[in-house]
Amino acid sequence: MSVLSYRPSPEELSYTFGGRQAVAEVRPGTIMELYTEDCFGGRVRTVDDLPSRVCEFPFLNPVTGPFHVTGAEPGDTLALHFVKITPARDWAVSTTFPHFGALTTTHTTAMLHAPLEERVWRYDIDLDRNVAVYHARKSDFSVELPLDPMHGTVGVAPAANEARMTITPDAHGGNMDTPELRAGVTVYLGVNVEGAMFSIGDGHGLQGHGEVCGTAVESAMNTVVAVELIKGVATPWPRMEDDLHVMSTGSARPLEDAYRISQHDLVTWTSELTGLDTLDAYQLVSQAGQAPVGNVCDTNYTMVAKLPKAYLGATTVYESVHARLRAAGSAYTS
Repeated sequence: MSVLSYRPSPEELSYTFGGRQAVAEVRPGTIMELYTEDCFGGRVRTVDDLPSRVCEFPFLNPVTGPFHVTGAEPGDTLALHFVKITPARDWAVSTTFPHFGALTTTHTTAMLHAPLEERVWRYDIDLDRNVAVYHARKSDFSVELPLDPMHGTVGVAPAANEARMTITPDAHGGNMDTPELRAGVTVYLGVNVEGAMFSIGDGHGLQGHGEVCGTAVESAMNTVVAVELIKGVATPWPRMEDDLHVMSTGSARPLEDAYRISQHDLVTWTSELTGLDTLDAYQLVSQAGQAPVGNVCDTNYTMVAKLPKAYLGATTVYESVHARLRAAGSAYTS
């Protein structure tokens, strides 16, 4: 088993997908041990560290990478299986921003009322008890929330030599912010450029669906990822698979279009997997599918369409790569 460990220095962090040289080359079949910073680059450490004072736009939402995958070419699919996602510190933070989030005025939702206050919450992370402790800022109220670590941002370089800010989700992946991207999940990303050039970041110790206030329980992470390449198979939008479900994503504005993209991809994917007529697949997904919200605050919104694999019959998903990578991950941890 080939294992590659990489911990970036602050200067090696990336803030775009595309437009960067690879920090390392990785072969399919490799297990990667990665450190990722939180969305503030570790600069927001106390409730007095307002992001507007300690961070500099556009240097937000850093990612670790990009990594060049040997043999990856446009038209292939990159498979990344998240073996472990572990908070790297005993604290995490969340914030409200004056012009960011689902329930405030933004640059695209113009309102005359005053913007929300910029405020920071600091969470205590207890890995032994698997909790993040929420502390209200204006009272003594506190409550323990179960940790559910995930990565808000994962993606490859976009097509046509484009560079996209890491905060924007789209067909290349990016800042999808879906809680479905937790350990035990394989994400499938269509390759657009030679080497795929994938990056990972934006760890969340916990996040509600929608990331309504604009930030989650933002945490640096120690993450273990298994890498595989599926040659000659294209993937139009990021897809995910766990032991029980297949999932499609869509990112756009308005939210209805993100929803439509994710549902369209799941319906057509279901048709391909089962051999069903498109409308028969449409009917199956309509009655058996779920639609978890990713984010409703980023430059594009993200929706997920989710279907239990039990309803797909005897079919093989991406050459059974999820099962193989899960086995490799189990061998790594044992």
